Amino acid sequence: MGFSLRVQGLQVRIFRLKKNRVLPASHSFNSRSSNTPLGSSSITLEFETARALQSLYASNEKLLQTMEKVLQVSVVTRDGWLRLEGSPLAIARGQQTFDVLATLQKQGVSIGEHEFLETLQWVLPIDSNPSEARIQCSLRKPPIIPKTASQHIYLQKIEEHDITFGLGPAGTGKTYLAVAKALEALKQGKVSTMILTRPAVEAGEALGFLPGELQEKIFPYLRPLYDALEEMLAPAELQRYLDKNIIQIAPLAYMRGRTLNHAFVILDESQNTTTEQMFMFLTRIGIGSRCVITGDPTQIDLPKNKPSGLLEALEVLQKISKIGFHYFQQSDVVRHSLVQAIIKAYQEHRS
Repeated sequence: MGFSLRVQGLQVRIFRLKKNRVLPASHSFNSRSSNTPLGSSSITLEFETARALQSLYASNEKLLQTMEKVLQVSVVTRDGWLRLEGSPLAIARGQQTFDVLATLQKQGVSIGEHEFLETLQWVLPIDSNPSEARIQCSLRKPPIIPKTASQHIYLQKIEEHDITFGLGPAGTGKTYLAVAKALEALKQGKVSTMILTRPAVEAGEALGFLPGELQEKIFPYLRPLYDALEEMLAPAELQRYLDKNIIQIAPLAYMRGRTLNHAFVILDESQNTTTEQMFMFLTRIGIGSRCVITGDPTQIDLPKNKPSGLLEALEVLQKISKIGFHYFQQSDVVRHSLVQAIIKAYQEHRS
């Protein structure tokens, strides 16, 4: 038994699958779909054409994989139909996702990665993330859990690419999650060294006029990286890694001349690199290494006569398929709720 309805111009037929119903051979994004847990249920959405369905997830199967992880639902699709399987709540959220996407499409919005993830985040409460997405950096500290759909796909891109650019406003977790992935790789033996670096850009004061020795002068620039590590590792663990140079934190200038093999390297605040510094950094990457470059193109502190190395890299490297690019939006900010409003207000003022 089933019934038909029209969802914003797309004919959709919804029905609950009978236990003995056999579906045609299909591409399953998750093996769980073939072994239905007790108490779960299924619905199938059938669209007029396969193209009509694919347009709602930008023909990007990775977005459906993200939906599976975020909503804890199994997704199976072929031709013009898509089946959702899981708990009633998970199925309802999955169906609501496609309803909203169809509405946006009818309003003239082209559905891409950002629109899909925004919709997925909207239907998902923050505390509903699956346990499988947790990153356990230390047994003495709580696991790191992505809080938005955009953060989920960011972690996927770091996992799938040797070099990943994480771009967006402050508070979106781009550096924090990169540090968590680096610690995970270190713990799993995938790399032998973790290197955190950022440019020491002067903001109104020359370093030579600041008090203290060189290490004391540059420490404030590196403090945010220490803060992230201190949240993820016990003090004794962190000190041991630092003492043995397993974790290295240094200004970008110290990277010149090095070849970074079997290392997980994070370049933070990359919008403040010069074009020469960015090229120097990218050519340090050695065998068995992974690199994450984070930055906010709207927060460049370089002198006006110095172009940002990040902006040039984004223009030059876009066509290299083995490099991942992930763009966070204002709505991805996970700090105090006022931060989103502040960012939006400044963006409107400057536009």
